[in-house]
Amino acid sequence: MATLAIRDLYKRFGPVEVLKGIDIEARDGEFIALVGPSGCGKSTLLAMIAGLETVTSGQIWIDDRLVNSVAPKDRDIAMVFQSYALYPTMTARQNITFGMESRGVPRAERDQAVRKVAQLLQIEALLNRKPGQLSGGQRQRVAMGRALVRNPKLFLFDEPLSNLDAKLRVDMRTEIKKLHQRVGKTTVYVTHDQVEAMTLASRIAVMHHGSVQQFDVPQRVYSRPANMFVAGFMGSPTMNFLPATLGVRDGDACAEIAADGGTASLPLARRPARVPDSGKVVLGVRPEHLYRYDQDLKARKPTVVPVTASAELVEPTGAETIVALRMGGHDIVGRFDPDAAPQPGETLTLGIDMAHACLFDPDTQLLIADGAA
Repeated sequence: MATLAIRDLYKRFGPVEVLKGIDIEARDGEFIALVGPSGCGKSTLLAMIAGLETVTSGQIWIDDRLVNSVAPKDRDIAMVFQSYALYPTMTARQNITFGMESRGVPRAERDQAVRKVAQLLQIEALLNRKPGQLSGGQRQRVAMGRALVRNPKLFLFDEPLSNLDAKLRVDMRTEIKKLHQRVGKTTVYVTHDQVEAMTLASRIAVMHHGSVQQFDVPQRVYSRPANMFVAGFMGSPTMNFLPATLGVRDGDACAEIAADGGTASLPLARRPARVPDSGKVVLGVRPEHLYRYDQDLKARKPTVVPVTASAELVEPTGAETIVALRMGGHDIVGRFDPDAAPQPGETLTLGIDMAHACLFDPDTQLLIADGAA
């Protein structure tokens, strides 16, 4: 197994700066996800780790070895591509063993390695088929088998599930997680799908415009996003953002927001470490932290604060119902249990759970940290 360290990494294509001072470390056996919108630089970063792109400045270390100038074949890595990259005229077995055969690995050793990975990936019955005879999920398993058979220090995945349908993506996501748990190899996984990143990774690097916006464990990236971009990108539906002013009510710090009939004062569950000079903030609330308010909810969740809102659009999805709401002139989205979801046109008392609310600086868009307890 291996560690990976990326230090102050820059990449330029002519005058265009694609990566800007990337600093990421992966511990031995860790699963790191690089996530972000198209064009954020995540695939370029993966290509640089693989040696397929040169480094403009900065360092890439695998274990205690600086690999900036090391050829891809000598980095002891294996890469799984979005397009599978299988040879169409070869069987699955031949695709898996092609690299080993090129390196002169004896036949008996190749056969043993194929048996091992085929059993691990449950593709024993597919070894004599060609890629054209395989489904997308089966081809991706073969591509993973080709990577596994090398027993590399580092696995790199470049959006391996983006060509699959929704159900198969979920199934393959589970298989990749099981695979990582079995083999325990250090893995870097590129995706634009924040659900893949959240479910697979031990830590997530959220990228935007060539920079890492936040690098942390999935739950902290989701619940305490470093800035408004991360807050808006991670989660579907996205976090609600409401302009607010910090104030004091009954001696407690509160966020004052526009609400139907005037202004609502929402007591803060966490006191901010600082207050912008203007007193203005952006209040961030996830859709799942909005509820239909009643006294039973208040007893169970004392940090829930009532406000008035109206339901405009209802989208049943089965296990949950997504509702577009209008509150104080602002559009927000809530995620409700189907039995408690409001109906279109209904005016309701909405409960906002302030225990999970985030405050952002409207000028810098950075999360305002919590103050001392």
